[in-house]
Amino acid sequence: MSSTNTALSAEAESLIPQLETALREGELSVPMLPEVAGKVVSLSQDPDSDASRLAQLIQGDQSLAGHVMRIANSAAYSPNGSMVSLQQAITRLGMNLISDIALAASISTKMFDAPGFEEHIDRIWQHSLTTALWSKEIARICRRNVEATFLCGLLHSIGRPVVLQAVIEISRDKQLPLTREDILILESTYQREVGAKVVDKWEMPKIVCDAVLHFDNYEEANLAKDQTTMVNGGAQFASHVLDPEALDLETLKGLPVLADLNLYQDEVERLLDMKDAIASTREAMSA
Repeated sequence: MSSTNTALSAEAESLIPQLETALREGELSVPMLPEVAGKVVSLSQDPDSDASRLAQLIQGDQSLAGHVMRIANSAAYSPNGSMVSLQQAITRLGMNLISDIALAASISTKMFDAPGFEEHIDRIWQHSLTTALWSKEIARICRRNVEATFLCGLLHSIGRPVVLQAVIEISRDKQLPLTREDILILESTYQREVGAKVVDKWEMPKIVCDAVLHFDNYEEANLAKDQTTMVNGGAQFASHVLDPEALDLETLKGLPVLADLNLYQDEVERLLDMKDAIASTREAMSA
């Protein structure tokens, strides 16, 4: 059971037993992961997979295939020439990068129904995507698994929109009007526990489940400690670039997670030099 903020109204407090029962008994409404996204994850984890299998999988969904090709041909990925086929894109950009693009394209804010919070969910998604991209660069510098880190970063806040949707549904069923503050407090309180259940239901690798659950306490992530720490660091860089007033540069550089990642000052500067490139990539993947 999660502890809740004392600022909750009496109406919000009255929803907690039903919310926790739904969470405990697995009755929360979790959006279906697009079938192709699950298969892309499986292929990306399979050392025997090849480019033709990935191309065939993505081509099975014409909408996704078109989206992936648009992103692959964007200035962020192909500034010097256009690619005409998925096979060509995979050959030039690599299976792992095309898998990342396909995953980001498959999982979208349209999966969630939380009236009045559409912009909030979009900000959550933009932060998650930006976190995934920064986490990949941190993983490169730390010489860790880049692909697993991207997936952990992409899904690290997936519990937030699910909690929002659940709270809105329960409050509507009980005819209890909640303030926006109430809903956001409940989102923050339960998002880690719910997020871990979502990625487990989506049959994501265990390292992703652990990273989602232990994001705020990465020291407790056991075998996923490296990825979780890198994703936490990636999230801080994402917060800085998306809202530098909320997290200024000097505060970012002094965060304990950067020391825990053993990032030297010159490595932090190298990461910061990637800011424009990451912003361009995020814009392309969000298109």
